[in-house]
Amino acid sequence: MTNDSRKDIVRQSVNHLLFAIKGYVEMRRSMITTIIFDIGNVLADFVWEEHYRSFGYEGEMLSRIANATVKSPMWNEYDRGAMSDEEILQGFIDNDPEIEDILRKVLEDVGTMVHRNDYAIPWIEELKSKGYRCLYLSNFSRKAEKECAYALDFIPYMDGGILSYQDKVIKPMPEIYQLLIDRYNLVPQECVFMDDTVRNLEGAEKFGIHTIHFISQKQAIEELRKLGVDA
Repeated sequence: MTNDSRKDIVRQSVNHLLFAIKGYVEMRRSMITTIIFDIGNVLADFVWEEHYRSFGYEGEMLSRIANATVKSPMWNEYDRGAMSDEEILQGFIDNDPEIEDILRKVLEDVGTMVHRNDYAIPWIEELKSKGYRCLYLSNFSRKAEKECAYALDFIPYMDGGILSYQDKVIKPMPEIYQLLIDRYNLVPQECVFMDDTVRNLEGAEKFGIHTIHFISQKQAIEELRKLGVDA
């Protein structure tokens, strides 16, 4: 056998291997069975700035309110649900005691902090009609679930999910992804998770879950199709 013949055999073998790898990747992409949605800024919009501005606060005061609440580590505890609402409120106040009255006022009712998206229910219904299971995985507080119920009207259309406060775990803690996998008997490689926060996606990727950094519904649909989802 000549050197040229050996090279041809090696070249053919490499090509066959690459073709097989490509075929396997395509097969895995086409095996997505479960779509996992974040809620805030995916299925509904988290509009805390709009909520605070509705009370007339702008500029420096808006920044102070945000720093004491949504931009504070205490907000994670709000979503975790291990502390009472009054304990959480006191934690926000401790962040900036001078504006206690303002914080109590803007957090008395957070019903306008989350806005519904008209596309949520039709999107879920379309995916389910094509055989996909639709779950939610969201950092969400007890108070927000109760007072923002109108914006969460898509939940009954879904196949289940996790709101962080209910299980006392938040993204990107590994426990919340494992809990979702175990509770719904998921095969991670058959799932895709959409979230607007990169660190939450990185947490899911460690379990082998496909991820999409959500920017818009149109963009997300394009990314889903790249994974073989009939979106």
